[in-house]
Amino acid sequence: MTADRLPRNPRSRTVAAAVVCLTLLGLSACGYGSQKADTAAPAASAGGKKLSASSVTIGYFANITHATPLVGLQRGLFQKALGGTQIKSQVFNAGPSEIEALNAGAIDIGWIGPSPAINGYVKSHGQDLKIIAGSASGGVSLVVNPNKVKSLDDLKGKRIATPQLGNTQDVALLNYLASKGFKEDPTTGKGDVTVERIDNKTTPIAFQQGQIDGAWVPEPTASQLVTEGAKKLLDEKTLWNNGQFVITNVVVSQKFLTEHPDVVEAVLRGSVDTNAWIKANPAQAAQAANAQLQRLSGKPLPAAVLDPAFRNVEVTNDPLASTLREEAAHAVQAGLLKSPDLNGIYDLRLLNKVLRAEGRPSVSDAGL
Repeated sequence: MTADRLPRNPRSRTVAAAVVCLTLLGLSACGYGSQKADTAAPAASAGGKKLSASSVTIGYFANITHATPLVGLQRGLFQKALGGTQIKSQVFNAGPSEIEALNAGAIDIGWIGPSPAINGYVKSHGQDLKIIAGSASGGVSLVVNPNKVKSLDDLKGKRIATPQLGNTQDVALLNYLASKGFKEDPTTGKGDVTVERIDNKTTPIAFQQGQIDGAWVPEPTASQLVTEGAKKLLDEKTLWNNGQFVITNVVVSQKFLTEHPDVVEAVLRGSVDTNAWIKANPAQAAQAANAQLQRLSGKPLPAAVLDPAFRNVEVTNDPLASTLREEAAHAVQAGLLKSPDLNGIYDLRLLNKVLRAEGRPSVSDAGL
């Protein structure tokens, strides 16, 4: 069903609003969304090198912007790097619940967006986590109903969805609207443009039923909406220098990093190897990611969604630290954060060790 052929009298359905997981100006996080164990993790290699922990649990999302864990788990590249240490995983719908799991010791390492990483670091006064690598850049677009929004000038009075209050896309939209002179209440989403916080899984339904006029969302939701009749109005990468901005980081519990640096190094080696394989085999990588998504949800993405979504995401080992600093500034400008102290948020020593060992250039923390 396309956006210009929406049902005239859709059955009443309440759009699932996102739970507020960021106490504005207080920098506190709460649980959000569901999570589940990935029970099909590969077994540790019986003859593999014994590391300091018998297992390591990683967290990630079932999104194309998390292509590295999707592909690395499906191809067994993380387990290969870990040898005798078994890799386990938890799948999350949003960042705050993953941060809570990290803080509680339910996971040790997580793939996560910049805003939840910033919030988790600041809330704990720099004690709970470190960003240890990059994972992905790009993969976020503003898509709209072309019958209602012809250009960016038409956004006033429209309803635009983001996945969650205070999440990375929410911050990006609020910052963009502010840059264009629109007035918004960051807490309620009300203003010249109504910002609706809706779970990515619910957004296509809301779009089909005419409850929203567009969405600022990551892949594959953006490409899925296009198949429903939406039009891509803005690719977020066009707003950034060199078209790059961090959309997914790798974070680790500081406790786990201190106690098991060899395990963390092995996971990073698996991440670097996975990113190299994705870049060398993009078509196969897309299918591997889709196979993992099918295993998790029981349903693969159709080619019309998978192919453009995968092309729109760039995997990278570089955390693009300067863009993290800028994204934090956007959150402050939007009224979602006080000025955060991000000094010490990165620990790239193990990543750069892995990169040097493979003859790759080291990456920078941009002074953070």
